[in-house]
Amino acid sequence: MVTIEKIKNKVSAAIKNSGMTQSAIAQKIGVCQQAVSHYLKGEKLPALDTLAKLCDLLDLDANDILCIHEYADKY
Repeated sequence: MVTIEKIKNKVSAAIKNSGMTQSAIAQKIGVCQQAVSHYLKGEKLPALDTLAKLCDLLDLDANDILCIHEYADKY
C-alpha cells in the first residue's frame, strides 16, 4: 500500500544519499533551507512542482519516489 510515510521516507533517503548540502539543494530547487530540512526529517512533503525539481536535480525516478511501481504491481 502506498502511504505518505513511504513517500516521506524515500524523499528523505534521496536527500541524504545525494551528498549535497541542504542549502545547495534548497537554492537549486527554489525553496528555503528549512523546507529541505523538513523533507529530510520526514516532517513535510514537497509540493508537486518542487518534488519534480528535486527528482530532476537528484536524478530520481518520480515513479519510484511516489511508489507507483508498488501500486501498479497490484493491478
